[in-house]
Amino acid sequence: MKISELASATGTPVETIRYYEREGLLAAPERADNNYRVYGPAHVERLAFVRHCRNLDMTLDEIRVLLRYKDAPQAHCGEVNALLDEHIGHVAQRIRELRSLEKALKELRRQCGQSQPARDCGILQELSQSARQVPSPRSQLAGHPKGSH
Repeated sequence: MKISELASATGTPVETIRYYEREGLLAAPERADNNYRVYGPAHVERLAFVRHCRNLDMTLDEIRVLLRYKDAPQAHCGEVNALLDEHIGHVAQRIRELRSLEKALKELRRQCGQSQPARDCGILQELSQSARQVPSPRSQLAGHPKGSH
């Protein structure tokens, strides 16, 4: 099948398929006499696997590890278990962060109980005041762990 057919069969944009090929998540397909890529059932299955992992918010590095084990079925899956445990930890941390964000947004929402002129809006005033106190985005990224979610 052509790349457009693979895209249609898996619901994956063509550019995403090419990206996964460049990243080594999908094997390079054979080429037909006309130099078109020719994909087979193995590509469909692998792409579906990658897409499912991405839907679980796994990073490309995590998916590479999983694919390495998928390609070596005789290997023991201890690292797969550890990878998933670590991913669950990341998800749990993000949930805590999202709950904190929700709490902050609800508190912000309480700053303005009714519709009024924008100059008197408590939400806009609070956002403006807080914006003057926030460090630059560049300094915030300095402590961001590489590869985190």
